[in-house]
Amino acid sequence: MTPGAALTAGALPGFGLVSAWRERALDLRDRLLGSAGFRRLALRLPLTRGIARRETRALFDLCAGFVYSQVLAACVRLDLFAALRAGPLTAAEVAHRSDLPEEGARCLLDAAVSLRLLARREGGRYGLGALGAVVAGEPGIAAMVRHHEALYRDLADPIALLRAGRGEALAAYWPYAGAADAAGLGAESVAAYSALMAASQPMVAAEVLAAVRFDRFRCLLDVGGGEGAFLQAVAAEHPGLRLKLFDLPAVVERARARFAASGLIVEATAGDFRTDPLPAGADAISLVRVVHDHDDATALALLRAARRALAPGGTLILAEPMSDTPGAEPIGDAYFGLYLLAMGRGRPRSAARLAELLTEAGFAAPRLARTRTPLLVRVLLARPAREASPSVNHA
Repeated sequence: MTPGAALTAGALPGFGLVSAWRERALDLRDRLLGSAGFRRLALRLPLTRGIARRETRALFDLCAGFVYSQVLAACVRLDLFAALRAGPLTAAEVAHRSDLPEEGARCLLDAAVSLRLLARREGGRYGLGALGAVVAGEPGIAAMVRHHEALYRDLADPIALLRAGRGEALAAYWPYAGAADAAGLGAESVAAYSALMAASQPMVAAEVLAAVRFDRFRCLLDVGGGEGAFLQAVAAEHPGLRLKLFDLPAVVERARARFAASGLIVEATAGDFRTDPLPAGADAISLVRVVHDHDDATALALLRAARRALAPGGTLILAEPMSDTPGAEPIGDAYFGLYLLAMGRGRPRSAARLAELLTEAGFAAPRLARTRTPLLVRVLLARPAREASPSVNHA
């Protein structure tokens, strides 16, 4: 019996009784929260007033969340963060540069202040807020916001999306998701999503570099590496590491142009991992934001291919957002759940589920490396079964 199988309802004495009492407690909670009288009482009592107010605010934020996202989208589309990074502006100045009526500009500015995207300054001016300063300093965030226009179109009718199991706008943005012959995609088909991944990759790369000891590897193969932004980040810190990249032919063409412009030497191989073998010989293979784009069967085939391609003693580095991240559960199951549904392929997975796939693919039990921003990316490190534990940077 596995450790997981032991934790069943019949495996522990008294488990059924505890479960029954828990269900009764949850039923009572639901009845109380559904009572208008109880909610009014909770707002009057000092011990429950704070909790009641927080829950009310959380519920309102769920109702207003789309409006908040559109305030951010408007600021990004108007390049407002870049403009205010150069210095505070008045509402009239923002209206002039954005071709908005002053009343409309002020409405947007005040909304952005309430969301901590902007902050009021002296003389009736507006400057960057705490969150706006982050957006201004991370081009990848603005790129993600811009491309969310496609997701929002698919979510205009969420019931229709759930029934169809696939969107239209987002699936077109990621054409390989529905392509029977992904290797045959042309340069124009891959340009938008390749540029997006390249723009957003530095944030993820910094997390992975802080979690993994790349100085212990000789050769790194980045599978599904896009234009090579992750490899460029690795090379900046570990210039002696031999680098390889594997992706679709049209994507590799863009990567080669990027490497040539930067002078970085990378062995780039074109192919489709669903039908072509991965280049062999690397003692480290990275899958950065790749596995969650595919269903279980394809993900398992990819992991098995990585297992075959790894050099003896090699390490697989699997990095992506995971659905069981403490404190970030909505990002995994709500955001990525619906995003990947609209995309038409893939699913968010927990670290435990990914570990199961890795084990099935022939890897030993993986180790979860500690990342600084788990909601952005988590990292699993695995070696083929019967080999030693991989290297983790615990600094």
